Amino acid sequence: MADNRPLKSMSKERAQRRGIYLLPNLFTTGALFAGFYAIVQAMNGAYELSAVAIFIAMVLDGLDGRVARLTHTQSAFGAEYDSLSDMVSFGVAPALVAYVWALKGMGKLGWIAAFIYCVGAALRLARFNTQLEVADKRYFQGLPSPAAAALIAGLVWVMNEYGVQGADVRWLALVVTLFAGLTMVSNIPYYSGKEINLRRSVPFVVVFLIAMAFVLVAYSPPDVLFAIVGLYALSGYAMWVWQWWHRRRARISEANK
Repeated sequence: MADNRPLKSMSKERAQRRGIYLLPNLFTTGALFAGFYAIVQAMNGAYELSAVAIFIAMVLDGLDGRVARLTHTQSAFGAEYDSLSDMVSFGVAPALVAYVWALKGMGKLGWIAAFIYCVGAALRLARFNTQLEVADKRYFQGLPSPAAAALIAGLVWVMNEYGVQGADVRWLALVVTLFAGLTMVSNIPYYSGKEINLRRSVPFVVVFLIAMAFVLVAYSPPDVLFAIVGLYALSGYAMWVWQWWHRRRARISEANK
């Protein structure tokens, strides 16, 4: 008997039976595990481990997409899985870590700040997913969620390194949490780094500077990583001010012609 099913439904059925690519999704699963581990350790009071786990999730999240592109294993499943993993690792985990570490004693104000960060991450990821085809690849619109998560994790790690309790810097933690959450949903431009071609030759000084960066990170990981993430978080505002000033001067020049 001939199969009279429509071609569209047959192709959909074949797509559903097709397996998923293992390698990039292993990195995504690792990032998801790191985010979940950060939550568990925060509940146990091991805040340094929570912070380190979020940084590890950030590294793994940066690798899964590159591995998929290099091995030609991109898929719709991988993109959706990566987005869900990001919500846990860079949305829920940092919000809960910040709340348990410093904001819990602030009552409603504390959990509201944590929720603002969490919903900011969700909105940031949703906007990113819906603007993939039209967005300028050179820049992110708003602070990327991994950088926002690293900003909170870096603060926790640095304070823990110097023996400062979260309750002692709860107002600073509140400001950083709100700053990260609101900046994620802003229109502030952030350099994406997607134009960097790893296959292209670079001057010797670039390799030397990268080596020095690794040395500094190895010397004092919490201080250097928090400084790098903090500068990146502020760089978007600096870029926005520069663009505003450039547009203002252009309008003045046009008006004087």
